[in-house]
Amino acid sequence: MPGIQRGSDGEHELQDRYNTQDRAGRFYDDQVLDRLNPTMVEFIARMDMAFIATSDKHGECDASFRAGLPGFLHVIDERTIAYPEYRGNGVMASLGNILENPHVGILLIDFVRDLIGLHINGSARIIDDENLRRSVSDLPESHKGRAAERWVVVDIDEAYIHCRKHIPHLVPAAREQRDWGTDNVRAKGGDYFGAKAQSTDATDPTTPALVPR
Repeated sequence: MPGIQRGSDGEHELQDRYNTQDRAGRFYDDQVLDRLNPTMVEFIARMDMAFIATSDKHGECDASFRAGLPGFLHVIDERTIAYPEYRGNGVMASLGNILENPHVGILLIDFVRDLIGLHINGSARIIDDENLRRSVSDLPESHKGRAAERWVVVDIDEAYIHCRKHIPHLVPAAREQRDWGTDNVRAKGGDYFGAKAQSTDATDPTTPALVPR
């Protein structure tokens, strides 16, 4: 990206403060692209999970997890990718952030084979499934009744490596059949962290109040 400053103003301020300009400059020059290269495209095609970072118009952040069959994050072309949004809890936190602030960060990590990661940053927009299929004929189809309601389409600004230094090596384990898209509370994890029970206690007038010590 000749003539364009890579990274944020904050990055460069800290690079000056801690004297890391040379190392950072080499990374920007050698590793940061404004598109996907063929190796990145192949990498994305075999990933079955992704971490998605968004923030609202005030900068309040949210990080979310997405998963599917390998290649569920679909490469439309070298500068555009899309990932599906399925029926969930109805909150739509990530999509709500994107509606206010289109900037997204996606992190894909291979924990199994190559122990390497790929960052993708860009601007996102929300498109209904049927509308996107009119222009992208090779979108993945629904899997075992789990159909995408809409897609997040990302125009890529940056794509770059996440080094393997601290990526753990994980071994996939067999798991029982899942009911994709289920509304069964137990199947989804129930009240694993006890939040519902605590919320109920907080609104129960017979529950003693907690007094700070």
